[in-house]
Amino acid sequence: MTYIRLYLVVMRITYTLEELPEVTGKVLLEVSTKTLLFYGEMGVGKTTFINTLAQQLGVKEALSSPTFSIVNEYELKGDKLFHFDCYRLKNEEEALDIGIEDYLDTNHWCFVEWPERIESLLPDTSTKIALTKNQNGSRTVYIENCL
Repeated sequence: MTYIRLYLVVMRITYTLEELPEVTGKVLLEVSTKTLLFYGEMGVGKTTFINTLAQQLGVKEALSSPTFSIVNEYELKGDKLFHFDCYRLKNEEEALDIGIEDYLDTNHWCFVEWPERIESLLPDTSTKIALTKNQNGSRTVYIENCL
C-alpha cells in the first residue's frame, strides 16, 4: 500500500552554528505536531540540530545519538522526548520489534532521524525537518507541516 502525505512548507532558514539556538526556538514555534521527522545526508547536522531543539524543550543533559540503541528517552518537565535513529534498521519489522508504534502513539515528543526507513509506520500527522549543508558551511532548514 502506498502512503501519501501532503506537507506545506512553513519555514526556510539558512543559519550558522552560532545561530542554531535562535533558529531552533523559531522552529518550535512553527511545528504543528510533536512528531518531528529529520531528513538530510549523513553529516549534515541532524543530531546537533536535535540536541539544540531538546535543550530548548528543557532537556538538561546532552543528547547522544541512538545509532546503536535505536531510541533514547529523555525526561522533560511534564513530558518526555524519544529520539530515534533508524539508520541501522534493515527493515520496518525491526522498528516494530522495538515497539516504535507504541512510542509514536504517545503524546510525547518523538524526534526521528532517517524516517524514510520506516515510512509506512509514521503517523499521519508529523512535521518534516529537512537539513542541507551549503557550500559556505552554513546550513538550511526546511520545515514542512503535514496537512
